[in-house]
Amino acid sequence: MRLLARLAAVLLILLVGGCALSVPSDPDGTLDRVRDDGVLRAGASVSPGWVDVSADGRRPVGREPDLVMRFAESLGAEVEWTLGGEEHLVGLLEKGDLDLVVGGLTDQNAWVDKAALTRPFAEERVAGTTEKHVMMVPMGENAWQSELERWLDENAGGR
Repeated sequence: MRLLARLAAVLLILLVGGCALSVPSDPDGTLDRVRDDGVLRAGASVSPGWVDVSADGRRPVGREPDLVMRFAESLGAEVEWTLGGEEHLVGLLEKGDLDLVVGGLTDQNAWVDKAALTRPFAEERVAGTTEKHVMMVPMGENAWQSELERWLDENAGGR
């Protein structure tokens, strides 16, 4: 009987505690901020075939920027782009100044200790190996990452 009472108490605690907690969550509120403010802050590093620069040099174009713009549109947001090298963009991502970074990045990139990587959304054969392409998002912003991954699973079409 005591075991049954303890089990019931544990279940009650889990049920009540679960009501106040949303999983996955964003400690910094990235997903809610993008939806509320209508701005997705994206960084792009040039990577031929994945990210190029427009003729006027002001914005990224290509496969990944197209995906980011379509994702932003699905959230009712516009994209505010920052062009730069990977190191600079990762630094901005770490400081919370960017919401995601693209640039022909693979799941084998050197930034795994500084940024969270999405699940691969595209694969490409290069020199006899398969490269799995990812996007980078801020560490710990799990609702944001889950929303992006869900959207990529349904819309990227490259896996």
